[in-house]
Amino acid sequence: MPKNEEEWKKKLTPEQFEVLREKGTEAPFSGKLLHEERDGIYRCAACGAPLFASVTKFDSGSGWPSFDDALPGAVKFIEDSSLGMSRTEVVCTTCGSHLGHMFTDGPTSTGKRYCMNSVCLEFSEEGKK
Repeated sequence: MPKNEEEWKKKLTPEQFEVLREKGTEAPFSGKLLHEERDGIYRCAACGAPLFASVTKFDSGSGWPSFDDALPGAVKFIEDSSLGMSRTEVVCTTCGSHLGHMFTDGPTSTGKRYCMNSVCLEFSEEGKK
């Protein structure tokens, strides 16, 4: 795994680096995984750590892939008061990369809406790596 930001720049695409390492956001409705419906696992695009199971994905209408729960221990939360609002940033526990934000307005029993950037995720079908 890269040890510094220069190494991350070499590993990631420019868009991935901007979002994963500089806390950017991809344009809504532009992500390649927004409409992914197969069974599988969503992994961190930076380090490959498993983050979300496909059974937790739902269409929030927000323009980003949304999940109602993360895999145990996969993500950590950081309070984010940037842009004049109070949000909860979601980062990969393994590499510390920015993934998106978690809101407590989800429609399922968890009440959570993990609003993730597609560019931060890689999808692998269930049982495949």
